Amino acid sequence: MLLTIPDEILSSLDMNEQELLLELAVALYAAEKISFGKARRLAGLDWYRFREVLAERNIPAHYDVEQFEEDLTNLDTLPTAK
Repeated sequence: MLLTIPDEILSSLDMNEQELLLELAVALYAAEKISFGKARRLAGLDWYRFREVLAERNIPAHYDVEQFEEDLTNLDTLPTAK
C-alpha cells in the first residue's frame, strides 16, 4: 500500500516525512495496533533508538505473541556457543 500525504498537509504540520513516520509509528504502537518491530521499521529506527523514543514519551513496552515469535526467529539465527 502506498500512502500519499499532500504537501500542504505535511507542511502545515511543520514536520518532515521522517518525523511524520515516527509519530505514526509511535501512535500505532501505543494503541497496540502494530508490534514493536513493525513500529521501529516504520519509524526507520534501530531497536535501541526506538526504545529510547518510547521511554522519553513514557510509553510502556508491549510484549505479545508476535514479538515472542520474532524473538524466537532471531534466536535461531544467532551462532551457538562452542
